[in-house]
Amino acid sequence: MITLFGNLESGNVYKVQLIFSHLDVLHRRVDVSQTRGEPVTAAYRALNPVGKVPAVLFDDGCVLSESGAILYRFAVGTPYWPADLESQAEVLRWMFFEQYSHEPAIAVNRYLLNYTEDPAAHAETIARNRPKGLHALAVMEERLLRAGWLVADRYSIADMALFAYSHTADQAGFELRDFPAIRAWIRRVEEQPGFLPMLMDDAVENPAFSDYFPHA
Repeated sequence: MITLFGNLESGNVYKVQLIFSHLDVLHRRVDVSQTRGEPVTAAYRALNPVGKVPAVLFDDGCVLSESGAILYRFAVGTPYWPADLESQAEVLRWMFFEQYSHEPAIAVNRYLLNYTEDPAAHAETIARNRPKGLHALAVMEERLLRAGWLVADRYSIADMALFAYSHTADQAGFELRDFPAIRAWIRRVEEQPGFLPMLMDDAVENPAFSDYFPHA
């Protein structure tokens, strides 16, 4: 059985949960939490040397990390990965945008505001990230004012990648009231067959970190 390593609060883990839910991928999930320092333990790094979540362990022993790579691995051959080269490149463009322009501002602020002991200690970083996050949301808004989806008028892994931290943008201090097209897009994503809300889990098994890595 495929094993997903990661915690429910992580947007990057949620991206993988989302495509698993859409495709009915049978899997277990081992809870690995950054706030508990588990990704940087020697036991976990023996599995994923990067020391981050998510990671997926396949039945043949192969391990794949990085949420975008995992999305691609499972989307190929499904409606969530387009057939034509131009649209494929567009999907990748939006996924790279998510990793380099969107997540570093919005996801980071969400983490600092909600998962650190003293968010005020990070006030300078949070303030510095705010215009970057607003710019990223404005780029998405401009696209979604003209089309229902980010690529080729079809729901794809580009939408899954950007949905994770966009729909939780309020937790990062970014109000979406000025982004009506993004709000409408969020509703469309939530209406897709097999949609799984964040913080829910459809794994068939949920071993704890200490059970899976007893010598960590």
